Amino acid sequence: MSEFNIVVVDDEEDMRSFLEIMLSREGYGVKTFASAITGLEYLKENRFDLVITDLRMPEMDGVELLKAIRKFNTDAPVIMITAYASVDTAIEAMKFGAYDYFNKPFNVEEVKVNIRKALEYGQLSKENRILKKEIKSRYGFANLVGTGVKMSEVYALIMSVANTKSNVFITGESGTGKELVARAIHSESNRIERPFIAINCGAIPENLIESELFGHQKGAFTGAVSNKSGLVEEANGGTLFLDEITELPQHLQVKFLRFIQERNFRRVGGTSDISVDIRIIAASNKLVETEVESGAFREDLFYRLNVIRVELPPLRERREDLPLLAAFFLEKYAREYGKSISGFTGDAMQVIEGYAYKGNVRELENIIERAVTLEEGQRISAGSLPAYMQESIAGSVFVRNRAEGGGTVKVPQISTEGLDLEAALEEYEKLIIREALNKAGGVKKKAAELLGLSLRSMRYKLDKYDF
Repeated sequence: MSEFNIVVVDDEEDMRSFLEIMLSREGYGVKTFASAITGLEYLKENRFDLVITDLRMPEMDGVELLKAIRKFNTDAPVIMITAYASVDTAIEAMKFGAYDYFNKPFNVEEVKVNIRKALEYGQLSKENRILKKEIKSRYGFANLVGTGVKMSEVYALIMSVANTKSNVFITGESGTGKELVARAIHSESNRIERPFIAINCGAIPENLIESELFGHQKGAFTGAVSNKSGLVEEANGGTLFLDEITELPQHLQVKFLRFIQERNFRRVGGTSDISVDIRIIAASNKLVETEVESGAFREDLFYRLNVIRVELPPLRERREDLPLLAAFFLEKYAREYGKSISGFTGDAMQVIEGYAYKGNVRELENIIERAVTLEEGQRISAGSLPAYMQESIAGSVFVRNRAEGGGTVKVPQISTEGLDLEAALEEYEKLIIREALNKAGGVKKKAAELLGLSLRSMRYKLDKYDF
């Protein structure tokens, strides 16, 4: 059986026969159809690696067939052939994703070479798609990492809003990955081929930010020696990401509100309006409602931006993702620095899982990068982690049921400020339930028996703690 299957669609019998003989002699599996409609029925139900189709056919032409194929197969290349030498039809076919275009009569050897190249291209496209799918299933979504309940909710929201035009407002503490979410929305949208432009509104001096956003005309101010387009203009057709939007000066908040409403603007010193089509995503690590109440951020601008709200959880609320995140960053930096480090020692992972991470995912990434740089062994040891992490963990008492091989339970010391007993007990209960599930190999009924609980009680607790 041939490694590659090629489908030929042409209403001319002589051409079908010629291509079938030629391709069969090259060792390909070949299936021919006189009609695009019958050919499409076959393509929907069977595996194929390449389609060669006539451009001009009755009932359904080659371009219509190409469009129909792309609805269920994005990998297999499609080659167009026609007796009508038309630049316009060639451009149309290529615009909709045709791999190549030949005029009849064509050079047989040239066609053979291009068919081999097309098949190689199709295989590469398929492998890249599969690899991206594997990365996504292994690590999370786009460039975000995590498989817990909270991050899964974020992924679902990204997918539901990606192809809309609605403005998005992302909130979350510093280091939680707000820009990564913005980029994920862009990459999953139909604007992916257009620019993604990011600007940190708090990192640019107030006297320069208007020019950075909207551009300026020559002579608009001292130093404006030529016309300059702004980031809004450069993002045309794509996505504009405004990080730390609450740092935008008040006078610019007014101008930006007008821009959102009218979708046009003027450069600094300009006299003509410029229209753009952009998707706006804003973000802030502050409690925006508080900024609005204090008058620091305009309420009308907030409502314009806050059409879709994405709230990113801090790392302390998604601790189940810690091992996955740590492994992801370890693999990333081990590869970057050319080190053969394959994992973590038990003591190192105990410190990683017990630390608070006020800097969230960004802090964890910096910690792992540092550890990879310092580590001389095959696995990251606790000694390669910062001393302050180990001191933080040492501030708690650890109890291990060695006889039973149980997990580590972190019991916080009672400070002079007191202790939230209910929260501490819930955390203790979660650790025990997780250990029971590990012992039971994930079987809920067995885990319930280990804990002396009814299956109904066990299910209640699993739902309560989002297991």
